[in-house]
Amino acid sequence: MLTRVILTIIGSVMIIDCLILMVFDKINFGSVVPFLLGMVFVAHGIFWRNIRRFICQNRWLSRFWYALWTMFLIWFVSFGVFIYALQQQIEQSTRPIPKVAAIIVLGSGTVAGKPTPTLAKRLDTAAPLIHSQKSALVITSGGIGFGQTRSEANIMATYLYDTYDISLKRILQEGQSTSTAENLIYSQEILAAKGLSIKAPIAIVTSDFHIIRAANIARHQGYLQPIMLASPTPLSIRYNAWFREYFAFVSGWLFGEY
Repeated sequence: MLTRVILTIIGSVMIIDCLILMVFDKINFGSVVPFLLGMVFVAHGIFWRNIRRFICQNRWLSRFWYALWTMFLIWFVSFGVFIYALQQQIEQSTRPIPKVAAIIVLGSGTVAGKPTPTLAKRLDTAAPLIHSQKSALVITSGGIGFGQTRSEANIMATYLYDTYDISLKRILQEGQSTSTAENLIYSQEILAAKGLSIKAPIAIVTSDFHIIRAANIARHQGYLQPIMLASPTPLSIRYNAWFREYFAFVSGWLFGEY
C-alpha cells in the first residue's frame, strides 16, 4: 500500500511539474520523458493490483515487466552518478578564475522583458568577474524568445548596466541563438570578429546544473580552455532543474552535441 501511495505522489508531482513547463513552451526531451514516466508511476499506483493480475497471466509479459523495472533501477543509479558528478563540477567551479580573454554569459529565459530568476543569478555571478577583468571581452548570448520583442542578449546587457553599472559599450550581444549549442557557435563568430581564438581561456557563465553539458558542448565545438563559472539555481526550482538536466544531458549525447 505504501509503495502505491509513494508512486502516485511522485508521479503526480512529475506530471504537474512537466505540464507547467510545457505551458511555458518548454517542450523538450527533459520535460516529455519525465512526464511519461510520471504517467507510468501514477498508473501503477492507482491500478497496481489490476496491472499485477494482468501481467501474471503471461509468463513472458511478466518477465518483460520485471525487466522494465530493472531498467528503471539501473537508470536510478545512473541518475545518482550524474548528480554526484554534477556536484563535483560545481565545487570545482568555485575556484578562483584565472585571467581570461572573454566572458560568455549563456541565456536562460526572460519574462516581460526581465531576466528570469535563473538568468538573473547567472548575471549576478558574472558581474564581479566582469568588473575584475577589465580587458576581457564580454558577450551576452540569447535570441528572441516566444512572444518577446527584444533579444535575451539585449535584456541581459540592460540588466548588467542597470544593476552593476557595466557599460553597454563593453557588452557584445549575440541575439540569434535558441539553444546552448547555438549560444556557443554564434559567440564564436563574435570572438573571431574581435580577433580572439576559441583556443584562448574563455569563461562561460551558466547555472550550476548546466555546467557539465555546457562544458562538453564547448569542448566539442573546439573551445580548448573553457573555464566554467556556475551560478546558484534558485532553491524553488533547483532539484527540478537537476532532474530535467539529466535528461537534457542524455538528449545532447544522443543528438551528437558532444
